[in-house]
Amino acid sequence: MKNGRSRKYRALERLRIASQAVFFGLFAYLFIGAHYTGEDYIGSTVQRFFHFDPLLALITIVSARLVYAWFAFALVTVAATVLFGRVFCGWVCPLGAVNQMSSFLFKKAKLLKPPREDKASLAPKYYILVLVLVGALLGLDLAGYLDPLSFLTRSFALAVLPSLAQALSGLGGILYGLGAAGLARSVSQLLQNWTIHTTFVQGFSAGLFFLAAIGLNARKERFWCRYLCPTGALLGLLSRWNLVKLRIDGEACIKCGLCTQHCETQAHPYPNEGWKSGECVYCLDCASRCPTGAIHFPLSARFEKATNVSNVDLSRRKLLVTTLAGLAAAPFFRLTPSRKRASLKLLRPPGSLPEDKFLAKCVKCGQCMRACPTGGLQPVLTEAGPEGIYTPKLVPKIGYCEYYCSLCTQVCPTGAIRKLTIEEKNQVKMGTAWLNKSRCIPHVLGRPCVVCEEHCPVSPKAIKLVEVATRLPDGTVAVQKAPFIDVERCIGCGICENKCPVVDDPAIFVTSVGESRSEKNRLLLDISGGSAEAPYK
Repeated sequence: MKNGRSRKYRALERLRIASQAVFFGLFAYLFIGAHYTGEDYIGSTVQRFFHFDPLLALITIVSARLVYAWFAFALVTVAATVLFGRVFCGWVCPLGAVNQMSSFLFKKAKLLKPPREDKASLAPKYYILVLVLVGALLGLDLAGYLDPLSFLTRSFALAVLPSLAQALSGLGGILYGLGAAGLARSVSQLLQNWTIHTTFVQGFSAGLFFLAAIGLNARKERFWCRYLCPTGALLGLLSRWNLVKLRIDGEACIKCGLCTQHCETQAHPYPNEGWKSGECVYCLDCASRCPTGAIHFPLSARFEKATNVSNVDLSRRKLLVTTLAGLAAAPFFRLTPSRKRASLKLLRPPGSLPEDKFLAKCVKCGQCMRACPTGGLQPVLTEAGPEGIYTPKLVPKIGYCEYYCSLCTQVCPTGAIRKLTIEEKNQVKMGTAWLNKSRCIPHVLGRPCVVCEEHCPVSPKAIKLVEVATRLPDGTVAVQKAPFIDVERCIGCGICENKCPVVDDPAIFVTSVGESRSEKNRLLLDISGGSAEAPYK
């Protein structure tokens, strides 16, 4: 049989692979660039990708009841999808590129063998989309957990890059041991230049989810894109009227089935009338593989009857059940004590919106955690309830809020953290420091210690020194200067807790009370005026 493979589509397929490589490279470049470089300006980062994501735009607008101007760029993706189908999934999406590369490697390793014809239901991602939309109507932002850009950025920020840094650090130690000190110093310098933090309280779980997403490609090619991606489902619905149609030349087709067997997203190219236009990501693999060049993608304005919806079997009854399940499940995400009383350790980044609006806009991408120069921003586990998992909080024991830094306010893709100047940011109160006198060195041991006062960046200082007398075991009295906290001036940056010499459980600690963004989370007694005895009169 004469090889009639289409050179045109083989060239277009290579162009598509190059496009994926370029966009993934751009994503990685912007992601790695989101770090402190010596000045309080981070420029453009990977949050620009988010602004082209129509699912995040839709969910953020619906759940927060606010329009974020940057999401106007999502209309570009919508227009491209309406005209040309799911080209975003096949040519742009960085997680799609990761999944496709993984699938390719699994196939090369013979761990993945494409079935002759795959009839598994593609409906799950549409039901996930319905659940996300129902949650948004109730003010719940669930898109960030499975949206491809949020998922990939969070995985890279909390797990992939920290793991890479750990590996490089280990390599540096080996190089030192082998006497290659110059090369080891280069590795160490690289890690410092990129400001990669290796400590994240949920890094392990984020890494497991990422590895699971990659590993599923050994079962089905582009498993995430086929069954889980709500963004892909939304784009699939938008693409049903696109102008690019698949056509098979009946005379040239030899019915070998290669196109359907190797289809990356189960779009079922053959027979032509069974093609699922909403599932096709226009990878062009079918046209490139066709041994007789029978497959083409001409432009046609004719309405495509065989839509993804009808082919995927989204029955009204199942959609109704899914909607009701979403309505029933949404309240469970808010069964948390933090709605009754503010969480002690939930120190949100400066510029964060009030908690309910923050949760409605945060897409859990981890960009702020990546940008934090001290590594103090960590993912939340339970402090904000189920809907707050993977949102950011400051953990002073790990890192503090740098006084001359506002990077986290510059990288938030949805405005959950407002952009602030240094001057504005230093007027924001994240919480309040408190003193545990039972662990404070001057109070307990009668020894000198002024570390917290020295590090306090507020001017005039929020931590002052007063003389205290401590009776020692031998009966003598030691008089030392001990910290006293001016709660009105304290901004809750956490540097005092971070630098406290009592390492395991610092004698000075920060809680969220008094935070600027909340009108309720504050001292119930008025301490702003009068003497200390005034409240009890």
